[in-house]
Amino acid sequence: MAGRAYAHATKQEALEETETMIQVYADFAQQYMGVPVIQGVKTANERFAGALETYTIEALMQDGKALQSGTSHFLGQNFAKAFDVKFANKEGKEDYVWASSWGVSTRLMGALIMAHSDDYGLVLPPKLAPIQVAIVPIYKSKEDLDKISVVVDEIVLKLKQRGVSVKFDDSDNRKPGWKFAQYELKGVPLRLAIGPRDIENNTVEVARRDTLTKEVVAIDGIDDYVTELLDVIQDNIYKKALDFRAEKTTEVNSYDEFKEILEKKGGFILAHWDGTAETEQKIKEETKATIRCIPLEGDKTPGKCMVTGKPSLQRVVFAKAY
Repeated sequence: MAGRAYAHATKQEALEETETMIQVYADFAQQYMGVPVIQGVKTANERFAGALETYTIEALMQDGKALQSGTSHFLGQNFAKAFDVKFANKEGKEDYVWASSWGVSTRLMGALIMAHSDDYGLVLPPKLAPIQVAIVPIYKSKEDLDKISVVVDEIVLKLKQRGVSVKFDDSDNRKPGWKFAQYELKGVPLRLAIGPRDIENNTVEVARRDTLTKEVVAIDGIDDYVTELLDVIQDNIYKKALDFRAEKTTEVNSYDEFKEILEKKGGFILAHWDGTAETEQKIKEETKATIRCIPLEGDKTPGKCMVTGKPSLQRVVFAKAY
């Protein structure tokens, strides 16, 4: 668990820190992990014990379940009073500190695996991949490998100068096909294959992990091609997850419809709730779905609770979750 707790002089400072950190987590999840998230606040039932407000980022996995992927808590002065944590303010008077606490955990690794992987193994976004490009030589003799190595060494140098992490796998105890499968399994974003014929044609075969497509491109300018393609892959992985979430997000207006969608489709369900802990608990007991968050952005149109018909300030996000 990577967590932090801070003491602040004012309520405003503590609130600003709480809101800043949930934004930091959301930016990291989306821009680096390629995982779209909904930012929101937890209900009283779901918030951190002792907190006045818990902010969360909620991600959707490929099995249609939600994963709480990071939280940031506004603790008010509750813990300060419980543990007698005071400070001298600008006027020299003693006062209880205002506290914030925030953290993410190894569940982000689970999110990365469950959001993107396929039947062939991991799919890693380039910004987080330990190896961004794997180069596999195709050869029959040592003479072939020597010729290929000369060309590959130059490619590796150019890519490393562009900040790309590269592995040239010239090990002789595994066949190329085995290596291809291994790098797919490990989620390496790009795989380059090069053999004697490629050397003659001044070309290299490039295979994308995200789309499992291949193309033959010129070796000249390969560093430009690869760096641009890594950006394209990063964007595509995020877009694929975003499109999946959109497809698996449903607005419902009745409790019967809610139950049907939850059972047959899963994913995020946007529904009106009357704001009471009793209704929230009833839904949880009857369906195993919980309110993942009250979203900070999106439709704020008031309506009627799908269960009780009482007034609702806005739709909230329901889902079955890990």
